[in-house]
Amino acid sequence: MRSTIWSLLGLGACLLAHGAGPIVSTARAQDTDWQKVDETLGRKPSVAGDVRRYGFPRTDLAVTLDGVTIRPALALGGWVAFKPAHGGTMIMGDLVLLESEVNPVMAKMIAGGLEISAVHNHLLRASPATFYMHVAGHGDPVNLASAIRDALADSKTPLTIAASPTTPPAIDLDTAQLDQILAVKGQANGGVYQFNVPRRDPIVEGGLSLSPVAAMGVATGINFQPTGAGKAAVTGDFVLSGEEVNPVIRTLRAHGIEVTALHSHMLDEHPRLFFMHFWANDDAIKLAKGLRAALDKTASTKS
Repeated sequence: MRSTIWSLLGLGACLLAHGAGPIVSTARAQDTDWQKVDETLGRKPSVAGDVRRYGFPRTDLAVTLDGVTIRPALALGGWVAFKPAHGGTMIMGDLVLLESEVNPVMAKMIAGGLEISAVHNHLLRASPATFYMHVAGHGDPVNLASAIRDALADSKTPLTIAASPTTPPAIDLDTAQLDQILAVKGQANGGVYQFNVPRRDPIVEGGLSLSPVAAMGVATGINFQPTGAGKAAVTGDFVLSGEEVNPVIRTLRAHGIEVTALHSHMLDEHPRLFFMHFWANDDAIKLAKGLRAALDKTASTKS
């Protein structure tokens, strides 16, 4: 049996760890001291259903791509989500790292009893180049939070929250038309207009339903950052079954949208999923139509 962090199949749960590892726990979710988790991670979460999601945006980085200065909410928004599971809490996360940070952070993650499920790019030509480390774990949430914080301390990821500007950047786009074209209601976040599009089929990892899907990182994400005169830089990732991959590639490319990465994010999910990242900087309405055409090739929900 593969030495994963957790096994959630069947009536009970059996944590697979090396001895009495640092994240082993049988604590019930309702007994969790979430304030201690917040204090350990140095921030408050966004809460959706039973999921608490902590953001780790790389506000310290000045990343440019094709002349566009990328806002953290566009493509630099690392996160870790905590969800009650059999015998404790499961986590899933996606952390944004520089090349020089990947191996030190990975070493600390492993030492802390966490599992690495993917390391890869999302963008091409970005300067400096950024990499994305997907992590997973199961156990006591305070210990999990400590392992995450200790690992991120070996990067320059901000571990304290800077004061937010009193007025968020304006979204200089026709957001009502974008909503209509994509058939989903978007929302503004840090100068970026964001969409999350769930799949129609339920997604399970290790026997546990990954819901709410947006909070757990398994909804198609589409982000628009205004670049002036009705244009926008768009990026994000499509969540796809195997048979959807090439129809979506062909559709995106036919609409002038570059496919920048294709890979997995998890190890034991059902159905098997692939994540396709994309990039373009063009007329926002034109891009929305291309993205909608690609969504139509998938088993995605419509409002």
